[in-house]
Amino acid sequence: MLDMGFATEQEVRHELGKRLRTKRLALELAQADLSLKSGVSISTIKLIESRGQSTLENFVRVVIALGLVGDLQALFERRPLSIAMMERLSRAGRVRAPRHAKSASQSRNAT
Repeated sequence: MLDMGFATEQEVRHELGKRLRTKRLALELAQADLSLKSGVSISTIKLIESRGQSTLENFVRVVIALGLVGDLQALFERRPLSIAMMERLSRAGRVRAPRHAKSASQSRNAT
C-alpha cells in the first residue's frame, strides 16, 4: 500500500483509483453496474480506476455509490497537535483572512 505522505500527486490519484477498483470488485460490481448506480459514464469509471483521472464531482459520485462516503469524514477534521492548538481551535469561530492594506496610490485613485 502506498504511503501517501511521500507520494506525488499522480501517485495519489493512481492509488485512489486502484482502491476504488478493489472496493468495486469486492462488492462484485461490474463497471457498468457502478456506472448506473453512480450516474457516471463507464469511460469515466475506467479513467478513475486506471489513471485516477476524474472531476471531483464524479469521484464523489463513485465514492457514494460504493458506500465509502463515511471514509471521507475524517479527511479534513481539525486534529490538535498540542494542548495550545486544542485551546486555539476551541476558541476559534469564523475567521476571516487578513485584509491587505491598500497602497497610498490606490487610496488616492479610489477617491
